[in-house]
Amino acid sequence: MAKKQPPKEGNWLLLIFFLPGKKASERVGVWRKLQATGALSLRNSGYLLPDTPANQERFAWLATSIRAVGGEVSVLQVGAIDDPSWEELMQSFRDERKKDYEALLGDIKEAGSKGQVSAAQLARLKRRFEEIREIDFFQSSLQGDTEKAIDLLERPQTKHFSAGRLSAMDFQSKTWMTRPRPGIDRVSSAWLIKRFIDPKARFIFGPDPAAHPKAIPFDMFQGHGFAHEGELCTFEVLCMRFGIRDKAVLRIGQAIHDADFEEPRFGRQEGIAINQVLKGWAKQGLSDEELLRRGADLIEAMYHVT
Repeated sequence: MAKKQPPKEGNWLLLIFFLPGKKASERVGVWRKLQATGALSLRNSGYLLPDTPANQERFAWLATSIRAVGGEVSVLQVGAIDDPSWEELMQSFRDERKKDYEALLGDIKEAGSKGQVSAAQLARLKRRFEEIREIDFFQSSLQGDTEKAIDLLERPQTKHFSAGRLSAMDFQSKTWMTRPRPGIDRVSSAWLIKRFIDPKARFIFGPDPAAHPKAIPFDMFQGHGFAHEGELCTFEVLCMRFGIRDKAVLRIGQAIHDADFEEPRFGRQEGIAINQVLKGWAKQGLSDEELLRRGADLIEAMYHVT
């Protein structure tokens, strides 16, 4: 997936607020929330964010919380700032995120120096990285270094299997078969197949692969075709066998793993939420085909924000 593009030169959002002196604890709470948004202090006159829909929502929620504790607040859309310049402000945002990444890299180094990293510890580090990246509006130079450091820390946790690499060219315009009432692993695997392996794939459902000998089974209890291998879910097996290394896909694989195995190995909650939605749709009586179609739409949307 393409990297998230930094905001284009243009408008800013400026938040200005006032809290009475007696509300010291509320002031600290507001400051912490501002830190979480990634806002930059503009010479003690207010707090600045690039004018994007996501940041408009961030400041709108913060303004509501300030008013709720008796404060006064205004959110301004600013067309241009002459001093500091756009380039200087952009660098200031990068410098702030650099500090965050440096602190996280220190934690990653410390965790790695102690040998095997626990699943909970790895999940905390990954969650912190995602929080920083979400407010890294201008892509600090340390973003890539931090992501690589986490990948290296995570690599020993993942078992590697010796199954041979396959070519997607040998799997074109095929019929793929899986069990009825698809859940998170089957839905996401079908999305992966159509998106990265076989764009013209056709999907059918049934309990026994022998009934459709020409179909390619996936996530079947009988173990035919593509299925769980060791500690890998079917989605992860497909990524491994077809050499899919897209970073967003691999992060989705972590979410699918946590949901399918019902364990917080990677600390990703997205797959659990999608799986609950799939279960709800199944209870509403949606057909297998509709479950697969709707579920694939959810995974596609997840791909674009992961």
